[in-house]
Amino acid sequence: MDVVIARERELGEIVADEIATLIDARPDAVLGLATGSSPLRIYDAVAQRVRDGELTLARARGFMLDEYVGLPPGHPCRYSTVIDEDFVSRVDFAPGAVRGPDGDAADLTRACADYEDSIREAGGVDLQILGIGTDGHIAFNEPGSSLASRTRVKTLTTQTRTDNARFFGGDIDAVPYHCLTQGLGTIMDARRIVLVATGEAKAEAVAHLVEGPVSARWPATILQHHRRVTVLVDDAAASRLALVDYYRHTQAHRHLVS
Repeated sequence: MDVVIARERELGEIVADEIATLIDARPDAVLGLATGSSPLRIYDAVAQRVRDGELTLARARGFMLDEYVGLPPGHPCRYSTVIDEDFVSRVDFAPGAVRGPDGDAADLTRACADYEDSIREAGGVDLQILGIGTDGHIAFNEPGSSLASRTRVKTLTTQTRTDNARFFGGDIDAVPYHCLTQGLGTIMDARRIVLVATGEAKAEAVAHLVEGPVSARWPATILQHHRRVTVLVDDAAASRLALVDYYRHTQAHRHLVS
């Protein structure tokens, strides 16, 4: 696991550079797309490059991490709506190239299995973008989630619903209780993972993710077992890392390694 500490405004450009390199090598690459505030600078940076003609996603595909259950199509907080506004509508994906789990399905269990199948049929995710919750969840894999879990229905914790109430006008009662989410095992299948976290509120979760024991209590810690993970944080999110000076040292001297 690599840890990169940079200014918040720089984090998006760092990940956009990697996406551009991936697309240059494989134009039909599969991206794993997260919603929420953490990836917004990434999407801004990628969209700018598409507008400038430096990058095209015309042959690329994308898979969302999760979706609320019970929000009607077009609802402003439905994740398919959010990802379209934040990213898809700003770049040149082909129509239908970005998919999410079907939170409206009559058979949610079947919808989850179908989503797993669609990711496999696409060849798997080449680069997965992640954020992290204050309680250590990634996607909607809440504390206590199986470290081998696959796409499934999950019940959201009060902490997560409280955190997400800001997107619902501050009304926690408007936040759904259930979602469909890629499992931790599904996320771990991605060939490359980048996780972005900013702000002091994420510092405890980042400390557990990077330096704590692997535990279902802090689901993101499973990423310690992935071969190619980079955690990108600002100073505030890095503030509780015991080895922060070492991470800065290795970052500063990485260019010396051929």
